[in-house]
Amino acid sequence: MFEDFRLRVFAKVAELGSFTAAAKSLGITQPAVSQHISELEKAVGGALFERKRGRVELTARGRLFLEHADTILHDYKQLDQAFRVPESILIRNVLLDGRKTCILIRQDRFADLDAPADTPADRIIEADGMAILPAFYNTHTHAAMTLLRGLADDLPLQEWLEQHIWPFEASLTSEDIRRGNELAIREMAATGTTFFSDMYFDPEEAVAAAEAAGTRAAIGITILDNHPKSHGDALKDFIKNWKDPSGGRIQLVIATHSIYTVCGENLKRWADFARRNGLLLHIHLSETRREVEDCIKAHGTTPVRYLDKLGFLGPDVIAAHCVHVDAEEWKILARRGVTIAHCPCSNMKLGSGRFPYELALESGCRITLGTDGVSSNNNLDMREEMKFAALLAKLTGDASLLPAAEVFRWATRNGAEFFGIDAGEIAVGKQADAVLLDLSVPSMQPCHNLISNWVYSADSSCIRHTLCAGRLI
Repeated sequence: MFEDFRLRVFAKVAELGSFTAAAKSLGITQPAVSQHISELEKAVGGALFERKRGRVELTARGRLFLEHADTILHDYKQLDQAFRVPESILIRNVLLDGRKTCILIRQDRFADLDAPADTPADRIIEADGMAILPAFYNTHTHAAMTLLRGLADDLPLQEWLEQHIWPFEASLTSEDIRRGNELAIREMAATGTTFFSDMYFDPEEAVAAAEAAGTRAAIGITILDNHPKSHGDALKDFIKNWKDPSGGRIQLVIATHSIYTVCGENLKRWADFARRNGLLLHIHLSETRREVEDCIKAHGTTPVRYLDKLGFLGPDVIAAHCVHVDAEEWKILARRGVTIAHCPCSNMKLGSGRFPYELALESGCRITLGTDGVSSNNNLDMREEMKFAALLAKLTGDASLLPAAEVFRWATRNGAEFFGIDAGEIAVGKQADAVLLDLSVPSMQPCHNLISNWVYSADSSCIRHTLCAGRLI
């Protein structure tokens, strides 16, 4: 009996003191208002209004009822604001490219970058003192490994994997993996990331976590030879039967872990399968010197050359790390159109080596940024990856190598481009993935160059809002 609309009718009559005025305000007829009030009065066992000439007033029972109705309607409003996806958002007085403007988002895209301040919208964000920038795209991570944070410190990659990570992973349940994904996604959203490319097991848990959080993801169907959670037929069935529950935010990729965990025949087989099914490929490549040395011993050549011989490399491949890649190999990667996921913090933490920025930039390859797993990096903050990449590039003495604007593109637009997401910049028609930064935070002052401040001096505490596909997350 006490439905939301009936309570709204009652509250509107109480506010305006007139059935006729309430009907006009609500867009219904006066008899309909009378019917709703009559049914309420019957339900509560007494009059809610005293009818006077030309006006109605609340009775004592009506005043008490109004107190409860106001509380319920307020709670309905809060519930609606918290969970209903707005069709439109107006961001008022935000700084974009050095000027204040109002930005209108309709559904999931930027509709107008110069909207009038009084443009009607489902939600208004007052952004005076804030700046808007594209959100981050984390192109290489192992989200569920957030549960392994701090498990083992100060070990090279192979020892770290063999002594600590692989034994611990064997005890993880699907519920653990869901929890790890949820924790990782919260951390990424809080630090301005709206997309992550994942390489781990139990992909359905990662899909469920990303869908519930409203974020974007490329979920890896992770392939390792002789691993109990990497059974080929089961994974192929999962891919065949999978439907994106998010309406376009989530995609699957084939994540052939590495050349030292997947044999050549299976690398070729899965690359073939990915291409027949229109899926991208994700692989670790030349992360450590040991990987290169072992590949030369086993196959007589280096990892990049080995994958090229197998016919694995192509514009549908994103290769993580690429720390130990020589000049000729960079030419091969560029010729094949391979995209690189650079993970500076993980490379430093595991002692893997310095990424060859000079060769990478000269090659013309598309470079993106990833955090790798929290267990090898300690956090999922893409802003830190930008800063460390820019600083490591300059370590050999060239202060002009990898300027702020370029490393910012690595962290934003380049990742979006590889994964086919029409985003990575604030432009009309683009997907509305963005962060709003508080310029009053001391590390953002003075703001002579917003991008430089964001790369070198700020931290994620500057972030006031993160939007993914036009929705606050």
